Amino acid sequence: MAEQYTTVGVFLAFGVFFVILTLFIVHLVAPYNPTPVKLSIYECGEVPVGEAWVQYNVRFFAIALLFLLFEVDIALMYPAVAVYKKFLDAGMGALALVEILTFVLVMFFGLVYAWKKGGLKWAKILEPRPM
Repeated sequence: MAEQYTTVGVFLAFGVFFVILTLFIVHLVAPYNPTPVKLSIYECGEVPVGEAWVQYNVRFFAIALLFLLFEVDIALMYPAVAVYKKFLDAGMGALALVEILTFVLVMFFGLVYAWKKGGLKWAKILEPRPM
C-alpha cells in the first residue's frame, strides 16, 4: 500500500518540480520590453474608454445563471432522448417517458418560479424592506 502512495508522491513532486523549472527557464530566457502600448489594456482592438473597475449590473449574472440552468437542461435531455428508442425496444418506454416528463416538469416549475419572482425582468423594481 505504501508503494502506491510513493508512486503518487513521486509523480506529484515531479509535476511541481517541472512547473517550477519551466517558470524559471521562461524567466531567464523571455525578453522583457515594457512599452506603454504593451502595458495598456487590450479591449479586442478597441481603444479603452473609461475606468476598468466598473460595477456590472447583477442582472447580467442572474440572466446568465438562468441561461446556464436551461442549457444544462438541454445537455441532460439530449442523451435521454437519443436512447429513448432502446427503452421502447426493451419495454420500458413508459418509464423513460415518465422520467423525461418529470425532469421537464421540474424545469418548467423552475422557469415559472423565476418568472413569478421577477428573475426574467431586466428592470426590476426593488421594494423597500419594512423595518
